[in-house]
Amino acid sequence: MAGVATLGFLIALEIAARRYGLPGPMTSQAQEVIFAPKSGFLLYASMGLMMLVLTWRQRFIAVGVAIGIDVVFVLVRWAVDAKMSFGNGALWVVLGCAIIALTRRTGNERALLLKGVGLGLLLVTGRKTGDTWLLITSKTRPMVLDPYLATADHALGNPSWLVGRLVRATGPIGTHLLDWVYAQLAVAAVVVALYQLRKVSVERRFPRHHLVRTFLVIGVVGPAIYMIFPVVGPIFAYGTGAFGTGGEHWAIANLWPDTPPPISPPHPVLYDGITPRNCMPSLHTAWATAIFIHSRKGPRALRFAGTFWLVATLTATLGFGYHYGVDLIAGVVFALTIEAALRSFDRGWNRAGIQMVAYGTTVFAALLVSYRYLPMEMATHPWVFGPLLLLAMASVIHVYVRTTRLWEPKAAPAPRPEPQPEPV
Repeated sequence: MAGVATLGFLIALEIAARRYGLPGPMTSQAQEVIFAPKSGFLLYASMGLMMLVLTWRQRFIAVGVAIGIDVVFVLVRWAVDAKMSFGNGALWVVLGCAIIALTRRTGNERALLLKGVGLGLLLVTGRKTGDTWLLITSKTRPMVLDPYLATADHALGNPSWLVGRLVRATGPIGTHLLDWVYAQLAVAAVVVALYQLRKVSVERRFPRHHLVRTFLVIGVVGPAIYMIFPVVGPIFAYGTGAFGTGGEHWAIANLWPDTPPPISPPHPVLYDGITPRNCMPSLHTAWATAIFIHSRKGPRALRFAGTFWLVATLTATLGFGYHYGVDLIAGVVFALTIEAALRSFDRGWNRAGIQMVAYGTTVFAALLVSYRYLPMEMATHPWVFGPLLLLAMASVIHVYVRTTRLWEPKAAPAPRPEPQPEPV
C-alpha cells in the first residue's frame, strides 16, 4: 500500500511538472542514469544506505564497480567536452542490485535487498520530489505573504536582520562554512542514518524507526504548507535576491540586512514565477531538528555533530536571509509533530502519542493563523507575543520529551548481591 501510494504521488507530481514544460521527479531521476547528475554526493550517499544490507565483500565490490563506471563516464564526458560530474556509477549499482534481488534472490533475502534499494532510491527521489514541489509553488502562487511574516518577526526582534549582519561580519570564512553546512544537510542525515542502521547486515532486518523515514516525510508533507502560506524569504522580498531569481526588481524594498522593515499593515504582494515559495515552515530547520533528535543516542562525536549541525543550520537560514525567525519556530514544531506521529504509528497509536500529535498540530496551526491574522498585534506588543511564541515552541518540546521518555524501555534494576557468610 505504501509503495502504491508513493508511486501515485510521484506520477501526480510528474504530470503537474509536465504542465509547466519541465521534467518531473521520475524523469529527472531516469535522466541521471546517463546524463550528468545534479548531486554525485547524494547518489553515493544513497548507495551507502543500500549497502547496509550487503556483506563487507559485497560492499567492496559495489564501491569498486561504482567508481569504475564513474571513471568511464568522466573520460567520455571529457572526450566530448560535456559537463563534468560524477555519481552515475552509484546509481547504476543501486539499480543493478534491484535486478539481482528480483532475479537471484528469494524469500527474506530478496525482501531485505529490495528494502535497501528502495531506501537508497527514496533518498534521491525525495530530493527530486522537493525540486518539483518548489517549481509548483513558484508557478501556482504568484502572491506571497512575506509582509505578514516580516511584521510578525518584530515580536522576535527581527532575528534574520541581526544574524545577517553578524554573518556578513565574519567574512568569507564564516560564510563558506555555513554555506557548506546548509548545502550538505542530506549528507549529515545519511551519516546519522548509517549509524542507526549499522546492524542491518548482521540482524538481517531494518529497525522499526530511523532518521530516513522522518527525513522523507518532512520533505513530502512540508511543501504542502508552502501552498497554503507562500513566502519567498527576506533576501528576496527585502533584499537584492540571489541565484538569478527575482532580485531587486521584485523586492518590496532593499532593506535586508541593514534596516528592519517598518511596522505597517501587511498585504500580499506579487512576486516572480521563478523563486520557490519555500519559507513557511523552514524545512531546513525541521530536518536539522530531526538530525539532532536521532543523534542523541549515538556516541559523543555523533551527538556533538548533531548539535553543531542544528546550530549552524539555524544560523545559516537566518544569516543568509532565507528565513524569518517565525519560520524557524514553526519548523521546530513541525519536526517534533512529524517525529511523534511516526513513532506513535510504530507503537500502535496509544493515548500519549495521540495527545502529543494533536497538541503539536494544534500549536502549528495556531502559529500559522497568528502569523496571518495577528501580525500587527505581534509587532506592536513584542514583549507579549515574543515570549508567547518561544513558550509555544518550548511547550511542544516539553510534551515531546515527556511523551517519548514514557516509550523508552526502562533499565532493569541491578541484582542485589547475595549475603556472604562472615569469616570466622
